[in-house]
Amino acid sequence: MRRSTFRILFYLKRNAQKKNGLVPVMCRVTINGEISQFSCKFMVQEKLWDTNLGRMSGRSIVAQESNAILDKIRIGLSRVYYDIIEKGGSATAEKVKNIFCGLEQSNKTLLSVFNQHNENYSRQVGKIKSQRSYWKYCTVYNHLKDFVKYSYNEDDILLDELTPAFISNFELFLRVQKGHCTNTVWSYMMPFRRIINIAVDNGWLQNNPFNNYRISKENTQRGYLTKDEITMLINGEFRKKSYELIRDLFIFCCFSGLSWRDMYNLTTDNLKISFDGHLWITTYRQKTGIETDIRLLETAKHIIEKYKGVAEGNKLLPVPCYANCRHGIKNIAKLCGIRKNICWHQSRHSYATTICLSNGVPIETLSKLMGHTSIRTTQIYAKIVAQKVSDDVENLSKKIEQMESFICNAI
Repeated sequence: MRRSTFRILFYLKRNAQKKNGLVPVMCRVTINGEISQFSCKFMVQEKLWDTNLGRMSGRSIVAQESNAILDKIRIGLSRVYYDIIEKGGSATAEKVKNIFCGLEQSNKTLLSVFNQHNENYSRQVGKIKSQRSYWKYCTVYNHLKDFVKYSYNEDDILLDELTPAFISNFELFLRVQKGHCTNTVWSYMMPFRRIINIAVDNGWLQNNPFNNYRISKENTQRGYLTKDEITMLINGEFRKKSYELIRDLFIFCCFSGLSWRDMYNLTTDNLKISFDGHLWITTYRQKTGIETDIRLLETAKHIIEKYKGVAEGNKLLPVPCYANCRHGIKNIAKLCGIRKNICWHQSRHSYATTICLSNGVPIETLSKLMGHTSIRTTQIYAKIVAQKVSDDVENLSKKIEQMESFICNAI
């Protein structure tokens, strides 16, 4: 890793010369081109200042005392800088100055910093940040608030009081008191780590309690619907009209690969007739911001046509709120005789596995259709079903049938 460039320069603020001829001495800290400066809190005669050396010239008592102050400042700034680097932090000129000058260190509290972050984050939602990410930060904030009250009987805690034990105890709190699994705990600890890194970067916290903390996400089986289960949903009949709509929207996601949020965001402007004469959806995934181009299959086009003109404004589909869709699809699956515990995101998994991979779509193409940034992500979502493996081996068997017949006769 490239070492940062760290420089300290002392100079005179000549435009602030006093009537007695004394000029204030200033200090400039430069790190990787970023500059931060402050007053050294003493003044000197300009004629005694050596600009090249950045210190007083001569051996007078005044010069020696002034240079001793400058040396003390230089040593102090260097100690702060190398302490940050040694602890794995990110050193900036402003941060080094603030720590050296004792600014904004002891009065910052964890929840106040977290709350300020969330307020700033909320202003970016819909522009460069997603609503779901904002909700996650709010959830972590609430969990931390509960933990501080539960463990310390306090409303907040100073950043300087955070220790590695605080981090590990918060993880235990999430597992035991909140009853969360490892992957949920992992998803909450990452935003918390982000807040701590912000505090360290701003010089509000000198020691990062996350330095030796480790937690890994566990690999989980991604559920999906088989061809027969999708058919059971399609053939389902419901008394509630709302169930028919939710079923149709779920099937739309099964045949387009869109998440609920990306489907909700669709407008008529997202429909395009492409170079091949077919109807495509062109959109940006809200989760990643990646552009996604999806050629619509006949089932998805049929559902769009079925609900044409029903949605308000220029929305493409009349999508209910996520809570209604999430609870509705669980009830619908039970009514159709599907015993799996269905969640909405399984429609996206079903598109990857049952609709695409099982029918020979290359994983490179699928990765593009799903808006993934790497094929590794696609491999996590898309599990090849046993029928696909069986079909591939059957095709292989037919291709080498004559060879195998010759080998068997020879043996």
